[in-house]
Amino acid sequence: MLSKKCQYALHALLYLADKDQQKDSVTISEIAETKRIPKKFLEVILLDLKNAGVLGSKKGKGGGYYLKRSADSIRIIEIIRIIDGAVAMLPCVSLNFYESCGMCTNEHECSINRLFGQVRDETLKILSGNSLSDLAKHQ
Repeated sequence: MLSKKCQYALHALLYLADKDQQKDSVTISEIAETKRIPKKFLEVILLDLKNAGVLGSKKGKGGGYYLKRSADSIRIIEIIRIIDGAVAMLPCVSLNFYESCGMCTNEHECSINRLFGQVRDETLKILSGNSLSDLAKHQ
């Protein structure tokens, strides 16, 4: 399940993608009010996305946040990994955050590992195949 933080990140990014077509930077207050996201929480989220190179910011009058890259180039999988980390449901099938579950003597023969490896692969295919722009089209 996506964390609330990740859900808020996606909603904020969709809002910024919409505003990006107008080439405007958007204040944290505007996003927080419009999307009903707690402002302090949103500040942390946007800073994480800025540090990861997804967002840029301007200071002063007319300042705020903006997409640093096109919405087409921002994959949903990237956002989830920035905010939530692992996509896999079990640590023993994670590609980027692997940890042994400690339950199996041989992961390659474990039916649970095999099944959730397939779930991971299909999830990655879907999330990697969709961009912020794709989500925005269906709003």
